[in-house]
Parts: sequence; C-alpha cells; structure tokens
Amino acid sequence: MGLLGNLFGKQGSSLGPVDLGVLGVDIHSHFIPGIDDGAQTMEQSMELLSAMAELGYRKVITTPHNMADGYKNTPEIILGGLERVRDEVRQRGIAIEVDAAAEYYLDHELEKKVADRKILTFGQEMVLFELPFISEPNMLLEIIFQMQTAGYRPVLAHPERYAFWYTDFTKYERLKERGVLFQLNMIALSGAYGPQAKQIAERLVDAGHYELLGSDCHNMNHVQAIKNTLTRPHLHKLIGSGKLRNASL
Repeated sequence: MGLLGNLFGKQGSSLGPVDLGVLGVDIHSHFIPGIDDGAQTMEQSMELLSAMAELGYRKVITTPHNMADGYKNTPEIILGGLERVRDEVRQRGIAIEVDAAAEYYLDHELEKKVADRKILTFGQEMVLFELPFISEPNMLLEIIFQMQTAGYRPVLAHPERYAFWYTDFTKYERLKERGVLFQLNMIALSGAYGPQAKQIAERLVDAGHYELLGSDCHNMNHVQAIKNTLTRPHLHKLIGSGKLRNASL
C-alpha cells in the first residue's frame, strides 16, 4: 500500500504517541514555495510550518531538491526563498525556526558541485543526498569519498526506500563502514512506502544504523501520515535509543 492507503492505518500499536518535542528539529522537508514538488504557495508553506510547530518541532531545516535535470535550485534560489519564508513566519507569529540546506540528487553534476563547494550544508558540514530509485549509481562510493575528502559529512536520505538493496543488507552495512550517516523518513515505519520499505526501516532501526530522523514532508497528507506514525514501536525505539542527532542541530 502507498501513502494515501496508509493515512488512517493506526492499527498495530498500543503505545502512546511519541513526543516530537524531544526530537526538536526536522532535517528533511520541502517548505520553500514554488521551487520543487513540495509547497507551491506561501500559504501552503505557512500551513505546513504551523502543523510542524503543533507537532512539537521547534525548528525545521528544509531541504529543496537539487538536481541537474529537474529542480535546478542553486544556493541563491534556496536562500532567497528561505528569507521570504522567514519573513512570513515572523509576520504571522508562528513559533518555529526555519533554516535550509538542500537534498542533492546523485547525478553527473554533483561531483562538480562538491569540488566547487557550491553545497548547502546543515549541522557540522552535513550534506543530505539521495539516489535514483531504479538502481545503485556506479559512482556512489566515489562521490561519498569526494564529499568526505572535501570535509563534508554525507547523509543518505531515506535509505529504506531504495528497493535495489532490499535483498542484500550488506549494502547498507558497507555504507555505514564508510562513515555515511542515514536519515529515516519517519512515515516509512507506518508502511507509507509499502511493506518492504517498512521492514527494511525497522531492520535498520534494530541495527542502530540511523542517526537522523526526517519527515520528508511535502504536503498536508504527509502531516497526517506523521501523526499516524507516532505510536509505532520502532519510532519509540529509535527516539529512545540516544543515537539521533536532530536535537543538536
């Protein structure tokens, strides 16, 4: 089942909802209006940010897509959009801090962006990047090495969503051995991306492989999906593990 099929799937847990105020900071979302497949208007951005504040977040680090053949969001575009969002948040008195980085797609241009240091980071030089969903890129390990050599800390977005690794868990372990940080899309734990992604997410939680937790929130359907994930046992386990770095960002 996909996201919409799981919006109201609250069964399977007798635990109470996790307090996201403990987490404090969300590090993956799409809230700058009109520059990618997330919020399209400032009104939608404000609705989403208000919802995140109500969920208990004190800060979001929003991460617009950056890719060669799609959303060509330069640092200037993202930071300009960030300032407009911050101005609106202040005017409306929404109790949330907003910062920005980017979600970099591993394509033929990423190597040059790293070399030219035209990269938006968060925390201690962390770089959020994602992979194509079809197959593992041949250049994956080389790009990771280049990021690390340049002083960046690579953070792989939603590793639980890459189906090409589902039959070989050692692929995840190989990346952990190379120092790659993993970011979980929270709603994977409620089956929002299907049962296999949920199973892999739970296995990665059990292995202690996640350091960051994100919403990957694009719209209000995702907000509802987050609410429906708050009682999931593996979310409780991850937030209680002491491994997450969100609160320090």
